[in-house]
Amino acid sequence: MRHSTLSVVLVVEDEPLVRMTAADELEEAGFQVLEATNADEALRVLEARSDEVQVLFTDVDMPGSMDGMALAEQVYERWPHVLLLISSGHARPHPDEIPDHGHFVPKPYIGATLVRHITEMMHTLRGP
Repeated sequence: MRHSTLSVVLVVEDEPLVRMTAADELEEAGFQVLEATNADEALRVLEARSDEVQVLFTDVDMPGSMDGMALAEQVYERWPHVLLLISSGHARPHPDEIPDHGHFVPKPYIGATLVRHITEMMHTLRGP
């Protein structure tokens, strides 16, 4: 299932290979992808392009002023229309710890799982 180029995902991951692989998988599925290496960079992208971004896909463990959970909280407060997908190879947040409509996918994940999560989140939000 291909998505319109209007479906924009912001991928926030400090490991270059992991970020590039996720971006490639999402682009192959038809999403437009923006990339950031940490939360601070992600916030700058959102401040400039929040009207375009529909999904934030972030790692939990990152260098910088905040981790992915704190980033998700800020995004939820400032841009509630942005769907949240959080990932980690270490942390396993309880569903209550993830802001409102957010989801968690453990690492390592395969691209098809990532695409399925985002597709399901967008479908649930938009309805049938």
